[in-house]
Amino acid sequence: MRVNGKEMTLGNCQNLLQFLEVNQFDVATLAVARNGEIIPKPTYDTVVLCEEDTLEVVRFVGGG
Repeated sequence: MRVNGKEMTLGNCQNLLQFLEVNQFDVATLAVARNGEIIPKPTYDTVVLCEEDTLEVVRFVGGG
C-alpha cells in the first residue's frame, strides 16, 4: 500500500479507522483520499483497506 507517496505494508486486514489509529494519525484533524476519492469521516470504520490502495492523508493546520 502507498501512503503519502511511501510504500507501507498493510499486514492484517484493517479498516481505515484502525489503520489511522495504529499509525498514530489524529483522526479529528485530517482528511483521507483513497485511490483519488475523498472518504467521508463517518465511514472510516467501514472502509476496508487493500494492499493495492493508495492513501493521501492530509492534516488541517490552524493559523492566521
